[in-house]
Amino acid sequence: MHFIVHCLDRPNAVQDRLAHYDAHKAYLASASVKSVISGPLVADDNETMIGSLFLLEADSKDEVLAFNAADPFNRAGIWEKVEIHPFLKRVDNR
Repeated sequence: MHFIVHCLDRPNAVQDRLAHYDAHKAYLASASVKSVISGPLVADDNETMIGSLFLLEADSKDEVLAFNAADPFNRAGIWEKVEIHPFLKRVDNR
């Protein structure tokens, strides 16, 4: 099953995000869930990081909740708001 994880940073979190970036990347590389695609959300300047978006594959929402709770960005209090939703992935055959 697929899940979207939409995370918004607290205001002025860019320096904290950068300080925990290596730990976050290492955590994603060793994750118990499969990351289909992920990356930072950016402000309208197309540069300033303001959050994260993940498309994950996992057996249950509980597994995704546990994965997200243990992420170094979450543990450092970088994310102010996190939403997790099941996602019905479709393939566009154009």
